[in-house]
Amino acid sequence: MIQLAKKHRFLLSILSGVLMVISFPFSGSLTPVVFVSWVPLLLLESYISEKNYRSRKIFTHAYLAFFIYNIGTTWWVWNASIGGSLMAFFANTLIMALTFQLFHLTKKHVGKKEGYLSLPIYWISFEYLHYHWEASWTWLTYGNVFSSVPSWVQWYEFSGVLGGTLWVLLINLLVFRIYQNVIFKGETWRIQTPLIWLAGIAFIVPLSISLITYFSYNEKINPVEIVVVQPNIDPYNEKFVSDVNSQVEKVMTLAKSKATPSTNLILAPETAISMGFEEENFHMHTFHSIILNAKKEMFDVPICIGASTWKRFDKPHSRASFTYEGTPGYLESYNTSILISENNSAHFIHKSKLVPGVEAIPFSNWFPFLEELAVDLEGASGTLGIEEEPKIFETKKFKFAPVVCYESIYGGWVAEQCKRGAELICISTNDGWWKDTPGYKQHMSFARLRAIENRRSVARSANTGTSGFINQRGDIVAASDWWVPDAINKTVNLNDEITFYMMYGDVLGRSLSFVAVLLVLFTFVRRFKKRFSAK
Repeated sequence: MIQLAKKHRFLLSILSGVLMVISFPFSGSLTPVVFVSWVPLLLLESYISEKNYRSRKIFTHAYLAFFIYNIGTTWWVWNASIGGSLMAFFANTLIMALTFQLFHLTKKHVGKKEGYLSLPIYWISFEYLHYHWEASWTWLTYGNVFSSVPSWVQWYEFSGVLGGTLWVLLINLLVFRIYQNVIFKGETWRIQTPLIWLAGIAFIVPLSISLITYFSYNEKINPVEIVVVQPNIDPYNEKFVSDVNSQVEKVMTLAKSKATPSTNLILAPETAISMGFEEENFHMHTFHSIILNAKKEMFDVPICIGASTWKRFDKPHSRASFTYEGTPGYLESYNTSILISENNSAHFIHKSKLVPGVEAIPFSNWFPFLEELAVDLEGASGTLGIEEEPKIFETKKFKFAPVVCYESIYGGWVAEQCKRGAELICISTNDGWWKDTPGYKQHMSFARLRAIENRRSVARSANTGTSGFINQRGDIVAASDWWVPDAINKTVNLNDEITFYMMYGDVLGRSLSFVAVLLVLFTFVRRFKKRFSAK
């Protein structure tokens, strides 16, 4: 076996982190690199295990690799919140490193074969958990790496993004095994032929199936004309300090420039109505009149617009309820999508997948003092109220899913909205917090995966960032530029067919999470047995 000096071991963990970064969309976008990005870290783990070094060395190197991955791909969060970004970097890295450490412990105490099999089980379980707890940060789910090459993963309509994670890990394990045999065991490359073939098949078969699906997929012709608006209002220096009525006027003026008698929906961005107001009093505000007057000029087309709203309750409604001096009862704030329908009635749906540290304070149910640490991004801070279940809007012509900002990276949530009848996905967001960085580009890119999972067209309205349209194959068919006011008119096809993923959700995540729990228990039982037998 070759000998690795300490500095060489650290170079291997750094190499893994760098490879992970440069494979990620808009942090390098060298997608094929992801299939070897874990190999240096796996070689390092194997070397440390063979040398019987302390297990904490594995954790140290894993933490370094994943810390580079987190910072290198999401450093732009710093622009919105220094404290929040540091928490995300360190905490998410910690969870990733612990998950890798768990794989090492299973390999050490149960067996090598079982250990390597446990890696995809633990990792997919970790990613699945990340979708379903309060400290959720799913941006770096490994299946998201393919959002820049949607033609590679058309089978996400069956597996969702967790299938992409499985694909990445399986090929990395096979490539690692080949290099391990050659580098550490001194075997010849010729002996590796079966493993090379297996790795090739594992890569080519899913890719071929996806490419065939991509080029043969035909959308059912069921057209609707949508206008998306990008007002480009600076979220730091203008949006929450300037006159809200003039901002709404700007949105409506842009919409009118592209609306036609055939337009079926106007989509405006998240918190386009930036001033908080009580939902029952919506009709009393000047911006309501501005919207209705513009709507009349646009042939009474329905308008979906984002707003900061609140409701009043006689008693606490949820942990988001709070009292305000001089105001009776309890108040609850929301990040809201409003549909003003053909007959001018207003319908409200509240955002449910909230940004940790900004719109929701994780675990504040148990530790109420944490609410004081909320990041203030105007319009939305502290823990907001949510919808307890997915909801959709309905116009006279079609049904659609209102997806607000962060919700668009939750495949299972959006799939449930589509399962409830949505024929189109409408995303409203405000990506200006991150400035001109990979953040807004990645966010747009992830929406392409929602289109594939549900075989739904996507209309996307960003305050600034990228507004535009995505077809049911995940292709971007129209897009705005960064930091320019714009409106885009596009005809897209509706779809009411149910995909496997839409019907059954993250089967892979649920199944492997159950196995992971059993495997963890078995690992620690074996560990304690070894300790007692040693005594």
